[in-house]
Amino acid sequence: MIIPKTAEQIELMREAALVVSKTLGMLAKEVAPGVTTNQLNAKAETFIRDMGATPGFLGLYDCPSTLLTSVNEAVVHGLPNDTPLEDGDVVAIDCGAILHGYYGDHAYTFEVGTVAPETKKLLDVTKESLYRGIRAFKKGNRIGDIGYAIQNYCESFGYGVVRELVGHGLGEKLHEDPEVPNYGKRGRGKKFIEGMTIAIEPMINQGTHRVKQLKDGWTIVTRDGLPSAHFEHDVALVNGKPELLSTFGYVYEALGIESDEEAEFRQNKLVL
Repeated sequence: MIIPKTAEQIELMREAALVVSKTLGMLAKEVAPGVTTNQLNAKAETFIRDMGATPGFLGLYDCPSTLLTSVNEAVVHGLPNDTPLEDGDVVAIDCGAILHGYYGDHAYTFEVGTVAPETKKLLDVTKESLYRGIRAFKKGNRIGDIGYAIQNYCESFGYGVVRELVGHGLGEKLHEDPEVPNYGKRGRGKKFIEGMTIAIEPMINQGTHRVKQLKDGWTIVTRDGLPSAHFEHDVALVNGKPELLSTFGYVYEALGIESDEEAEFRQNKLVL
């Protein structure tokens, strides 16, 4: 059952989402060759607690960490470890936080040093597909419209769209209805309703869409060993239009990137 949120609840969810956005912005300055994902995880937990929030993943479904850190061929759910990141790696950092009883859930794939041009293209296409999916989240559309927008764009580059893992509703629970696949047919699935809050998160592989789980019971990797990318935003349906609750603005500020890509999804200007 879809649980629509009031305007007041959506603002509380925005605050939770921005805790995660700020955490990713802090981590953007820390991601570098030689740094371990365990070090990033420790910094993230301290940062989230210092903001008066609670790590959203830690302990949920027996998750042992604050972050899920997926390097190169790892698609999602990678567990932090003591292996140093290397120049040319990419690391998808997925982070959750609880504030005011609501979840924020947000992800960004970072470049470590200088990455290969074909890997950078994968990241750029995946992030653009996220915004194409967000544009489809509007009055009159359905779940399949988001999936179609993401799938159609990514497959035009020959990339694999992961089937086994999907976006989801978001609120007082990390995973609410509905599921939000990154593939689908236009006009199919549940209809969007005012006040819906969802996490849209394309997981796109450079090669095959097929994946497998490692023996740690968490990490999902590509079957062909080629890189994967993952970007995620929290979005609410407000006045029939998508309203971003999360932002990559803190990441861009840390990395010195200028971008207006989020402007069309903000009915109220966000001040960083």
